[in-house]
Formats: sequence, C-alpha cells, structure tokens
Amino acid sequence: MGGLETLMFIYIWFTYLYQPLFNVLIWIYSNWAGQNLGWAVIYLTIGLRVLLLPLSILSERNAIRQEKFELEAGEKLRAFKNDPIAQKDEIKRVMKKHHISPWAKVVTLLIQALVLVLLYQVFMRGITGEKVIKYLYPWFVDFPGKINAVFYGFEIGKAHDAVWAGIASLYLFCSIFIENYHRKKWVRSEVAYLIFFPLFTFTALWFLPMVKSLFILIY
Repeated sequence: MGGLETLMFIYIWFTYLYQPLFNVLIWIYSNWAGQNLGWAVIYLTIGLRVLLLPLSILSERNAIRQEKFELEAGEKLRAFKNDPIAQKDEIKRVMKKHHISPWAKVVTLLIQALVLVLLYQVFMRGITGEKVIKYLYPWFVDFPGKINAVFYGFEIGKAHDAVWAGIASLYLFCSIFIENYHRKKWVRSEVAYLIFFPLFTFTALWFLPMVKSLFILIY
C-alpha cells in the first residue's frame, strides 16, 4: 500500500468509523448512562446487538440448514462412494437445495471485530478533555467535561485486569460447555477447544483494556 492509499485509508477509518462511534459513545454517556463510561459501552453493545439481530437470525437459520445439509450430504457420499463425479454433482445439488450461505455470519463477525478494534482505539487514543473536544461533533453532543471511566471500582481503560478477564474467560468456558453438553462423547479437539480457547482469551484480555472483557460479556 502506497503513501496516498495509506493516507486515504486512515482518513476513511477515522472520519467514517472511529469518529462516528466515538460520538455515539459520548452521546450515550451524556444522555443515557448517567455519565458512566462503563454503562455507555454496555448500552452501545446492546444497541449493536439489536441492529445485528436480523443477521443473527439469518446466521442461526443457516446453522440449522447446515446440520440438515451435512446429514443429507453424508448420505449422498455413501450412496455414490464409487463415483466421485456423481458425488460432486450431488453435493452441489444439496447445497443449492438448502441454500447454504455463510455471508450473514461472516458480516456479523466482521462488524463485531470492527467494533472491538474501534473501542480499542478509543481507549488507546485516550479520552481526556482535549481529545474529547477535538473529536466531538459540536452539532451532535455537548462536551461532557471530565469522563468518568470507573465502572464499579474498575478503570475500564486499564490493562492487566485479571478479574474481568477471568470472568469473561469463565463465561466463554461455560457457554462452550453448555452448547455441547448434549454430546455423549467428546473428541480430543473439542476438549482442547473447551480448555485452551478460554485460556487464550484470558491471556489476550489481560493485555487489553478491561473494556474488552466487558464487551465480550455483554455481547
């Protein structure tokens, strides 16, 4: 990426992504969250979930279709096990029949990742008075003064917070376990995922601002 392209990317990122999100966050902080940035992040996350609800419904519907597709595809593979060309044609037909399309889930995950990155930049750039004034739309939200970033005794912009990272990781562990509780037998890869994914998440969240843990718990 050349210098001009880099500058264009930075301009688009700041002007159309970072600054609007920052203004919405401060607006929520001033009007709905009782001037508590932790609650503002929670309300922003809930709002995001509501906006993404249609995509989430499509994603769940695709998951059900995927299960039906896998069952029918397995039958076709067994029925045409000696004819690879027929197998390929049958799999295409079954995919078309069940309308398998992962785009809704992909878009949802991309938006989640985007908001996580934007929130990270909000807290890494700082939320001091001078920067708040600089980034706010004067026609949209008034300068709220000193920002209260303490959430029940925890500084949400502070890294190396083992408490909230631990809570978020435990939540992920429980979610994965409950989701797969019906399994009569766990394969080794599933057990490894159950154990190591929460551990990896804890390590990552420990290095990041505590607001990341809050976002994961609410979302």
